[in-house]
Amino acid sequence: MGLDTNLLLNFIMSQPSATSIKSIKRRLIMILVRAFLVVGVVGMVALIGFTIFEISRNTEKNPFYRDPNATILEAYYLGRGSWDGIEAIVDPDLFPNSKLIRMDWENFILIDQYGRIVMYYGQYSSNLPSNVIKMPVEIEQTTLTARGRIIGTLISEKRQVSRPVRLTLGTMNPIFMVGVLLVLLTVVIGVLLMRRVVNPLSEVIAASESVASGNLSTRIKLKKSKDDLYDLGVHFNKMTEALERNNNERRAMLADIAHELRTPLSVIRGKLEGMMDGIYPSNETNIAQALEETYLLERLVEDLRLLTLAETRQLHFEMKETDLVDLARRTIGVFEPQADSKKVSISLETIERDLITTVDSQRIEQVIGNLIGNALRFVPENGFIQISLARKGENAEITVSDNGPGVKDEDLPFIFDRFFRSEKSRARASGGAGLGLAICKQLVEAQGGKISAANKPEGGLSVKVTLPISKK
Repeated sequence: MGLDTNLLLNFIMSQPSATSIKSIKRRLIMILVRAFLVVGVVGMVALIGFTIFEISRNTEKNPFYRDPNATILEAYYLGRGSWDGIEAIVDPDLFPNSKLIRMDWENFILIDQYGRIVMYYGQYSSNLPSNVIKMPVEIEQTTLTARGRIIGTLISEKRQVSRPVRLTLGTMNPIFMVGVLLVLLTVVIGVLLMRRVVNPLSEVIAASESVASGNLSTRIKLKKSKDDLYDLGVHFNKMTEALERNNNERRAMLADIAHELRTPLSVIRGKLEGMMDGIYPSNETNIAQALEETYLLERLVEDLRLLTLAETRQLHFEMKETDLVDLARRTIGVFEPQADSKKVSISLETIERDLITTVDSQRIEQVIGNLIGNALRFVPENGFIQISLARKGENAEITVSDNGPGVKDEDLPFIFDRFFRSEKSRARASGGAGLGLAICKQLVEAQGGKISAANKPEGGLSVKVTLPISKK
């Protein structure tokens, strides 16, 4: 029951809080609504401004933009050839059967081409000079033309709102109403569609805040879809998984380093304190045991330094053409005394006279030595270790295999990790510090190669190193 409770607590802790998600959702929705409104208002203002500009620019040129009264008068003159009978327009009661368009003439003064008053605020005037009547202080006038010549002038009192603006407002009124409805419809549709954007984004933001606060177990609940926001959630979860894994590995590495350093230091301290207290005699044997632990300590520190440099790609490599066959023979010769003492045979199998590749010979020799040394720890007495060299296309393959107990299948993916041991008790008799294979992996990959391990069907472990062959 306690285990189930812990799992439930871990799951709850790995999810962003509902309060923070709701707060972020509200914030995002307000941002989007404001964006919609700003775009709509700016669009409408720009449309009205552009329309006013166009009408003002074309008022005197395009008949469509001109005052309708001016257009009617020009048409009347064009049809009659004079202003005679204009009273039919000015006072429609005189001719009730007239089909002329009825307009509001009480705000206009019509002057003919000779400067005589034809119409004065809706009243017909016959040849009254314009200088004898009272004219508005501020006027708007429109020149009337027919067949390319001036036939008169239409004058009206200047209004506070100019004619282009009045025409624009009259024209834009229905468009404005439609625009407002479209803006509201856009906002409504946007709010409905925001669920596909706001919800995933709010969860990602809340999860990132949780990760920033140190909760690396945070994960986003994913709903299967085929959009970029789903991919964002997937990649975010992968990122947090990698961060959590790296953090756990860092903690485990620190614990492993402390463990590995504590063992030789404890032996050295015990020996020295024993000799100082007189428990152990200060002879060559006891001093040699303490010195051996210092060698072990020094080798461990050097391995850690080498592994760190290799992982950060700061390790210097002296790349040169190297014969892997000759290199393997030299490495086997170094380990033959140790193998003979354990009654283990080491053999080299290859059909190649030479196998040239551009590598750092010292580092590759270290890789082969680590693999042979690792095999020697687990191969039983009268066992064997076989090194095979072969050319496979443009690559050279180095395979180190043995007839030892092999590795558990579930442990195979982790044998190249730092401080990994299949023996969980970490007894030093069963192996080294667990850095040899990790160093091999980094040294091989830093030189463009690959390394892998597999259990042999007949028993034992086989480690394969692949390196690119030099092209002459």
